[in-house]
Amino acid sequence: MLSVESTHSYYGQINALKGVSLHVSIREIVALIGFNGAGKTTVLKTIIGLVRPLSGKILFEDRSSPT
Repeated sequence: MLSVESTHSYYGQINALKGVSLHVSIREIVALIGFNGAGKTTVLKTIIGLVRPLSGKILFEDRSSPT
């Protein structure tokens, strides 16, 4: 259902996500945990399109996210 593959996102010159990959299947519950500053919010912002990934691929229901 949701697939994030080798995603890199930046805030200016700062590489906030370095090769993040994850897969969430239908009816699967997933928790994203980590320390402050680990990139949890950036992962979510990248998935919903508020932060544009420099590289990688995001697919939802086998459709690519708009760039």
